[in-house]
Amino acid sequence: MTSSVFLNGTVGVGKTTTSAALGDLLTARQVPHAVIDLDETRRMWPSPADDGFHFALSMRNLAALTENYRAAGAQRLVLAGVVESRDDVTAVERAIGGTISVVRLVAPGDVVDARLRGRHVHDTDGLTWSLARRGELHAILDAAGIEDHVVVSDGRPPAALADEIATRLGW
Repeated sequence: MTSSVFLNGTVGVGKTTTSAALGDLLTARQVPHAVIDLDETRRMWPSPADDGFHFALSMRNLAALTENYRAAGAQRLVLAGVVESRDDVTAVERAIGGTISVVRLVAPGDVVDARLRGRHVHDTDGLTWSLARRGELHAILDAAGIEDHVVVSDGRPPAALADEIATRLGW
């Protein structure tokens, strides 16, 4: 049984919401854990030319957070973010000092687009970027095939998705 899961997928597919629900499920089961949204580990400006998505910075921050959470008693890690390649998975595993199960969340494009439109009501530039990135990233993840499990995230409540993920992981 793995002690770390990485919720992967395109923008707007529900990674952050599902990771929070999985954290709630682990809390209800009294399993010491930490939930880490990798978007927050890389949120800064400007981006260096050679690391546009701040992946290297995110991995350094993830390593520090993991060490601190484990020292505080976390037995499971729930990570939400994007890994586009096997090399990215290896970098995450190096940062946390262990293996991860990659769970790819998927949903139909129209479902994700509707979520993105709701998220970017007053941010036309952000919506334009996110809609373009959604399709681009979906194709990248399809080609990479790095997931251990695929979970469809449309139409079901986050708690149901969390329960399915926990079951698949043997948690």
